[in-house]
Amino acid sequence: MASLSQIIFVSILLLIITTKCGAQLSPTFYDATCPRALKTIRTGIRNAVSGERRMAASLLRLHFHDCFVQGCDASILLDDSSSIDSEKNALPNFKSVRGFEVIDSVKSQLESVCPGVVSCADIVAVAARDASFAVGGPSWTVKLGRRDSTTASRSLAENLPSFTDGLDRLISTFATKGFSARDLVALSGAHTIGQAQCAFFRDRIYSNQSDIDAGFASTRRRECPASGGDSNLSPLDLVTPDSFDNNYFKNLVQKKGLLASDQVLFSGGSTDSIVDEYSKNRSKFKSDFAAAMIKMADISPLTGTAGQIRRVCNLVN
Repeated sequence: MASLSQIIFVSILLLIITTKCGAQLSPTFYDATCPRALKTIRTGIRNAVSGERRMAASLLRLHFHDCFVQGCDASILLDDSSSIDSEKNALPNFKSVRGFEVIDSVKSQLESVCPGVVSCADIVAVAARDASFAVGGPSWTVKLGRRDSTTASRSLAENLPSFTDGLDRLISTFATKGFSARDLVALSGAHTIGQAQCAFFRDRIYSNQSDIDAGFASTRRRECPASGGDSNLSPLDLVTPDSFDNNYFKNLVQKKGLLASDQVLFSGGSTDSIVDEYSKNRSKFKSDFAAAMIKMADISPLTGTAGQIRRVCNLVN
């Protein structure tokens, strides 16, 4: 018969193993507890993107703006409350981050299928993958098991990468999250779909600087006046704005990047060769993008007993 000390040792060992396993994300996390989870999310995202192609870009951006603050914990979904200063109100997010209603709709469907099981953080991560695939982009395996934050940080959200950032700052900001310069360029390729507001690119198209094609700038001025019309939208990629391809990089080579933070990736700096490579090799871009998205989804997730599984995504339980 085992001694008391042996029993205690085995119990502690089992606790350590269980805790360690519980802290790991896994693609099969919901196989037993909610086997219809991935199909439910996929159907919801397909319907949303079918109704509005722009939504694919919005869901990718939502995932990025969530993970780069407190990690992939769905903190960006939380509304203002007595204890929460919502990240939605941070300058990089205010009236520009979209897709909340899509996540809410998918969450509602999942709550009717398997209540209290699938986290909002996991929905956001899977939605980004499914949105990419819905518009011709790559797919990838999403590891699951994230839990939802009970806090948000508007102050941290204020420091998200900006459309005015120079190359060195972008490389530095992404490096703090574990990304290489190649990851930065690949992830920026998400701008092959989606649109930007006039306020974000006005200075660039009226600058008369050498890093922008004159004809391109003139065309964009029709959609974005020198004053007013801040919320007017323009495609980030004029050629194929609704298809996930590598035209974004071809545009940069031609000095036709809409945002200043796009064009700096091809401006005589260290990332020029990567942009040039992706402009000529669509499959390499897509594979690198998928790999970088997998890495992004691994940023500081809450697992095990940390956080909670929210019943509705915009409110703490």
